Amino acid sequence: MVLVLGQYSVGKTSFIRSLLQRDFPGQRIGPEPTTDRFTVLTFPSDPDKVGNGRHTPGHALVMEVDKPFRGLASFGNNFLSKFDGVEVLSPILRNITIVDTPGVLAGEKQRIGRDYDFSEVIKWFAERSDMILVMFDAHKLDISDELKSVLDALKPHQEKIRVLLNKADSIDAQSLLRVYGALMWSLGKVIQTPEVCRVYMGSFWEQPLRNLDSKQLLEREKQDLLQEMMTLPQNAAVRRINELVK
Repeated sequence: MVLVLGQYSVGKTSFIRSLLQRDFPGQRIGPEPTTDRFTVLTFPSDPDKVGNGRHTPGHALVMEVDKPFRGLASFGNNFLSKFDGVEVLSPILRNITIVDTPGVLAGEKQRIGRDYDFSEVIKWFAERSDMILVMFDAHKLDISDELKSVLDALKPHQEKIRVLLNKADSIDAQSLLRVYGALMWSLGKVIQTPEVCRVYMGSFWEQPLRNLDSKQLLEREKQDLLQEMMTLPQNAAVRRINELVK
């Protein structure tokens, strides 16, 4: 399972769409906060009947015995109405389940609060994930209070966290260096460890890269990330034992 986190409009859903190489039901992409729900993307158990993708609402999903989501029922109706399952015919989903999350809020909106415990839900998914991708936009690196509380909740799972610096092709190589340094500095303050997790830079969507200065670097970074995701299933059993011992 791969959990994708980040503030709104950093490109989480576009990144997932580029991995799947196709649209999926319930996908909404835009500059405003668009994704307001947790969406679990899996490969269909019966590929012939799925067509363009099958959508399962949260209440039905937690009742399915062959899926590992029964524990989510304890978060109540408010959460389950914001939880969906989608089955998509995409080769990458044969080995990996991807979880798209609502954008982490900033400013006034986070004071109003959600009607379920966002950090606890993230913690539940983090415990069961094999990789946690935290995405940042190269144009807005500020870490909001809610994102800080999410990163605090992920503290026990630091070895699973990978940071993605998205939209890196929209700035030149010199600015990219500065942005990377600024991101490392702000992450260091929040995570409070001398060693910060691996950061991948790139433009994680299907469009061609706009800035050719750093084209080779960004393509290599994207390749490294995909390579790491592809090796996840091989080590899944060892990771389960590791979690159990922990």
